Amino acid sequence: MNRTQLEHIIRAASAIANDDEIVVIGSQAIHAHAIELPLSAYLSKEADVYPLNHPDRSALIEGSLGRGSPFNVTFGYYADGVAPETATLAPGWQARTIRLSNANTGGATGVCLGIADIVVSKFAAGRDKDLSYNQALLRHGCVTKKDLTQLTRKLSLGQAEKVEILQRIETAFAYAQGPAHEDKYLNADAEYTIQARPEREAVVLDKIKKGEA
Repeated sequence: MNRTQLEHIIRAASAIANDDEIVVIGSQAIHAHAIELPLSAYLSKEADVYPLNHPDRSALIEGSLGRGSPFNVTFGYYADGVAPETATLAPGWQARTIRLSNANTGGATGVCLGIADIVVSKFAAGRDKDLSYNQALLRHGCVTKKDLTQLTRKLSLGQAEKVEILQRIETAFAYAQGPAHEDKYLNADAEYTIQARPEREAVVLDKIKKGEA
């Protein structure tokens, strides 16, 4: 998924939920940020969203834009209608969001998580695909260890859970600073393996941004 496709989902979700503010909490929230992204940021076909003012209408989004829906079949990407508590977030996350609104969102606004919040929530989830996604962002220099550590310490979790997340952060940064290796990003549909070769990644990224891949 690229930024244009995310904007499409925001527009469609807004119309379905009759809410002009759509929260994007998953990995695809990264597209609201004006930074260069690693290839792994484009591989997911889904965006996790919910209506900010009517979160109970997430089921409507899931039914209309979800996996296997006519929308998904037509465009090749889809929305997961989720609940506000789906992501583990530190207090004040709303103030750290990026608001994505333009002609392509049709007047709606995507309330997209800050990068550090995205990464911390994925370290909290701890799934293989989340850790692989995070490692790609760390290698790309998208977020600092200091920001992740500070947010983790503010999470409303037990001390043991926070320690486990902090250990994942330490391990990921150590791994990211090591020699070149493969990026592996797993989603519900398939396993993608991208060799860590900048020239190849640049070609694939260009195709994705143009909607050709």
